[in-house]
Amino acid sequence: MEHSSSSSAQPPQSCNFDAEKLDLKLSVTLSGDRDAIDPVVRSVMKVVREMKCAEGREDAIELALTEALANAVVHGAKSDPSKVIECDVACDEQRGMLIVVRDPGPGFDPAEIANPCHGENIYSNHGRGIYLINQLMDDVQFHKNGTEIHMRKK
Repeated sequence: MEHSSSSSAQPPQSCNFDAEKLDLKLSVTLSGDRDAIDPVVRSVMKVVREMKCAEGREDAIELALTEALANAVVHGAKSDPSKVIECDVACDEQRGMLIVVRDPGPGFDPAEIANPCHGENIYSNHGRGIYLINQLMDDVQFHKNGTEIHMRKK
């Protein structure tokens, strides 16, 4: 696992990023292996807690991040450990925490994911992760044909 931090050893007093030139506080890569998810989530959440930019909302962020990384590993990387998933975390006092997860997959159309709370979808094995992410985060956007998810928590 690689990560770089633009902050010094001391946690920053204020969190800021310029939306046009994202000032990353953390950038992590992981292999397309399910076993890589938990250590990365722990590492990212340690930084999230230190940044104090989403105080009181860490549990929602942690679950959304876990779901996004699981989707990236299973669907984007097809659980292939030779493939790489990227995760960037930044913060802005006005807009909150931003987490971006990128996978090497072909992408998908988020509009085609059925709501897991309706009809026969209740019994489906898929679709709950994106539903949860949308419930937990304040703003969720998919980019680059669905291979990149942007999640924001105010």
